[in-house]
Amino acid sequence: MFDFDENIDRRGTQSLKWDKYRDRDILPLWVADTDFRSPPAVMDALKQRVEHGIFGYSRPSPRLIQLIIDRMANRYGWEIKAEWLLFMPGVVPGLNFACRAWSQPHKNIITPKPVYYPFLHAPEYNDRTVVYLPMQLDDNDRWLPDFEQLEALAENADLLLLCHPHNPGGTVYNRNELERIADIAQRHNLIVCSDEIHCDLLLDPQAKHIPFASINSDAAQRSAVLMAPSKTFNIAGLCCSFAIIPNPQLRQKLQHAMRGLMADNNLLGFIAAEAAYAEGDEWLTAQLDYLRENRDLVRRELNQLAGVHVAKIEATYLAWIDVSALQLDDPILFFEQAGVGLSPGAQFGDRHFVRLNFGCPRPLLREALTRMKNALQSR
Repeated sequence: MFDFDENIDRRGTQSLKWDKYRDRDILPLWVADTDFRSPPAVMDALKQRVEHGIFGYSRPSPRLIQLIIDRMANRYGWEIKAEWLLFMPGVVPGLNFACRAWSQPHKNIITPKPVYYPFLHAPEYNDRTVVYLPMQLDDNDRWLPDFEQLEALAENADLLLLCHPHNPGGTVYNRNELERIADIAQRHNLIVCSDEIHCDLLLDPQAKHIPFASINSDAAQRSAVLMAPSKTFNIAGLCCSFAIIPNPQLRQKLQHAMRGLMADNNLLGFIAAEAAYAEGDEWLTAQLDYLRENRDLVRRELNQLAGVHVAKIEATYLAWIDVSALQLDDPILFFEQAGVGLSPGAQFGDRHFVRLNFGCPRPLLREALTRMKNALQSR
């Protein structure tokens, strides 16, 4: 029913991803949006609203709010209330306002490293000191934080920025791991801001997403969960996300920090989110099946090459590729010269890695992998 092999030409469409290499024979597998057409229900809803012809200031519909409440209950067994929801144009502003609202100047903010790069910059943008929580491979080839280091860092911190599922790396934290984080947060009085934007993109059949705030009552009162339909349904450009914050004091502090600085959500973003959550899950199931095969292709093709390693990817459509053994002076330039555009590991905190976005038609992915393999083998 859904053709994810379809090659949709995005050149000349104001695409950040594709315009980077305009007029160059470089396949863009970098920034995290996919090359898949959004669900038919989303496109139909947008067309209908465009035909209405008026695009004034807007608010989320009661139906969208109820869809989010139902989604949390049905997918995660998490009972939330409408008043816990705060809408915002993106998750990244949420990270920045969390630093502003919930951390004191004399305290540190903990962020994993490597991690999605806004985590690394949000504290400094808000005049806070950042300390880094190392991510490391466990015995099952999964990226996990150094929990002993988290314990040490928490002594002089008041905010932890959590990326769950983790980007890059694709780890889905299990209940034991989340409870360990929650226990440290409770004992050291940390607030936890959990970016869970990739929560619907689970590729491992055994993986189950557990919202951090649903762990226990204490976690609920010291945390905020940031979510959005943007990555799931490829509607990031429509700018619609939300925070779920059970604690009224934390909500009030965030709202105070946002005053005069946070823009309203996009009307069409609300429309797309509502349609996606109401009618997009069949499309999502098909997309996940397709992404699993793409993930397996990436790991199979690259892990057979000397000096390259792709760890287990439980979620997201992003492969975190260790090229440290290749001793490349500039990994990004090397692969660009081979005709493939990737994200630099240095941007996420480790220059010995590159990140590959496999959310694209499989013929394009096969061509990119062939170019990478040829370049490495000829080297």
